[in-house]
Amino acid sequence: MNNILLSNLIKIRWIAILGQLTAILTVFLIFKVNILIVPLLFALLISIFVNFFSYTLQKKDNIISDKLAFIFLFYDTFQLGFLLYLTGGIFNPFCILIIAPVIISATYLPAFWTVILSFFSIIQIIFLNFYHISLQLNDIFVIPIIYQQGLIVSLIITIIFISVYAYLFASSSREMHAALSETKLQLSNQKKITEVGSLSAAAVHELSTPLNTIYLILNDFMKNKKLIKNLGILKDTEILKSEADRCKEILLKLSKNPLNLKDSFLKKIKISDIIKINFEKFNSDKELKVYNNQSKSEKEILFKDEIMYALGNLIQNSILYSQKVVSVKLDFDNDYYNIQISDDGQGFPKEILDRLGQPYVSGNEQGMGLGIFISKNLIENIGGKIYIYNSKEKGAVVNIKFKQEYLLR
Repeated sequence: MNNILLSNLIKIRWIAILGQLTAILTVFLIFKVNILIVPLLFALLISIFVNFFSYTLQKKDNIISDKLAFIFLFYDTFQLGFLLYLTGGIFNPFCILIIAPVIISATYLPAFWTVILSFFSIIQIIFLNFYHISLQLNDIFVIPIIYQQGLIVSLIITIIFISVYAYLFASSSREMHAALSETKLQLSNQKKITEVGSLSAAAVHELSTPLNTIYLILNDFMKNKKLIKNLGILKDTEILKSEADRCKEILLKLSKNPLNLKDSFLKKIKISDIIKINFEKFNSDKELKVYNNQSKSEKEILFKDEIMYALGNLIQNSILYSQKVVSVKLDFDNDYYNIQISDDGQGFPKEILDRLGQPYVSGNEQGMGLGIFISKNLIENIGGKIYIYNSKEKGAVVNIKFKQEYLLR
């Protein structure tokens, strides 16, 4: 859930106290309405003390627990109900404000606390309809019974509707925030992997030459067996040779690591190579078919972490749902680069097809539903567009379209 800031509750309560004081003094001094001024001002004084007490808590931690936030909102609801009891009950035009704490609760707190506060607010409304101190107005104003009953019902419906709507809206916002945070985390991890790969490539380049020199000298030295025996270093020389071979093997493995081919600022790469790298990374027994536009040679693009990770997610998804084959069609001209990834699986479920690309929407019960969402955001962040649909024949299709200018800068 969202963390509720105590400072925000304090500010809102100061606004409420100021508004309540203004309304009370206006009715009492200007309109000359006979109201119980002392109890009303005493209720405001308690709220002022509550706010000063909140300041002491804020010094320790501005973020408060859900339980403490509920207690504060419960008090605000009760205080407003008490003021309404002294000033006409639900026939007071300010009675609609009783839904304000419920809205705050639905926005920030778990459903459990919001349900309790909503129930308490509804009980207060029903109570205030039957029990309240009527305002002593000079003009006789009689409200029909049917209007009174309708007002109660409308207030209850308003509380329920707004609390549910605010809760759903806040939940959606929280999910979106969490998904975007996950996107940033995944991209950050991808960049770290790339940086490690680039560092490995640099290490291979820097160490290869001196290691080869050591290796050549060592081989020449080992040819003179007689000298080695006379010096009594045969065993040490064999160990040195073994370690040199081991170093060469390690450097060879590092040089073959696909991730080491890229430096995000200096290196260029073909889209088809990115596809193949990711396919080899995730695949076990499926077949990859890549179709290039044969009329023109494929252009290299600047390596971007966003493309590497986005295509990796989509390729992994196609491998997961394909039966035998993953097909990739590459089409490019002077302006656009089109990538179509398809599989021979069952396709996306129809009930989620329109929502794919939204967070936590997945056709796999075990999946989190963030893969396509992350890929979509990464692609759109570098000026691309993504289209997701099912093939008329069989399987799922993901179409990606880039302007080449975005891939070359």
